[in-house]
Amino acid sequence: MGRSLAGKTLFITGASRGIGLAIALRAARDGANVAIVAKSAAPHPKLPGTIHTAAKEIEAAGGKALPLACDIRFEDQVEAAVAETAKTFGGLDILVNNASAIDLRGVETLDMKRYDLMQQVNARGAYLCSKLALPHLKKAGNPHILTLSPPLDLNPKWFAPNLAYTIAKYGMSLVTLGLARELAPEGVAVNSLWPETAIATAAVGNLLGGEAALRRSRKPEIVADAAHAVLTRPARSCSGNFFIDVAALREEGVTDFTSYAVDPAEEAILDFFLEAPLSEGVSRSPFHPNG
Repeated sequence: MGRSLAGKTLFITGASRGIGLAIALRAARDGANVAIVAKSAAPHPKLPGTIHTAAKEIEAAGGKALPLACDIRFEDQVEAAVAETAKTFGGLDILVNNASAIDLRGVETLDMKRYDLMQQVNARGAYLCSKLALPHLKKAGNPHILTLSPPLDLNPKWFAPNLAYTIAKYGMSLVTLGLARELAPEGVAVNSLWPETAIATAAVGNLLGGEAALRRSRKPEIVADAAHAVLTRPARSCSGNFFIDVAALREEGVTDFTSYAVDPAEEAILDFFLEAPLSEGVSRSPFHPNG
């Protein structure tokens, strides 16, 4: 992949750790500017990384970093973060809607506070960030909105027993579906990206089986490399897609994904919302509806 994000400005939500940070570091290696937009200004007892530690990593990788403490549930905070990004770097080229909340409990046990949190962060957050970034994106040379959300499938098995999470996550995908059409005349690309397998993040470790699940995951870098491939494509000819990471990388000529495995000796876990593996060394797990 010879295309570059050098000099581009990325506004990445949830970029203090995990997939968001991996996407930021991949862009930083090109010499990009990255606004790290997350709530984690201070260390968390159970979660690694803050906006400040992420900024140091991005600078060390060759990029320019702007750590911004921001809760994307609140319009005034997002508005201020977007304005500070544009002021600092002279514009905004790319929005990555990565921030997400997850709770897999069913209707009888999930409290409405957690339901509301997922709706506010996931669907509403993606919509709000897109709305406020748009005036700057319309001025960019190759503007992209990329949302970390799955392909849409209304099979009931994806909605039970984790109905609230699916509603919130599919809400992000609906933002992609609608904005791709609405913003096509403006030349702003709007796409979604989803991993084929579980990714080694705190969410997988905490919710889906701890160390055993992490060993059956792929590294966040596979999503970062796929995001880089999408974000460097011409915006006007690359919009309205629901990419799977391995499929996007195959289009770039990548066919061997073993280097992304946390433990190459283990089969990776097929992620939610996907019917079947797209690559070798992937299998379903008990948490998958078809497991």
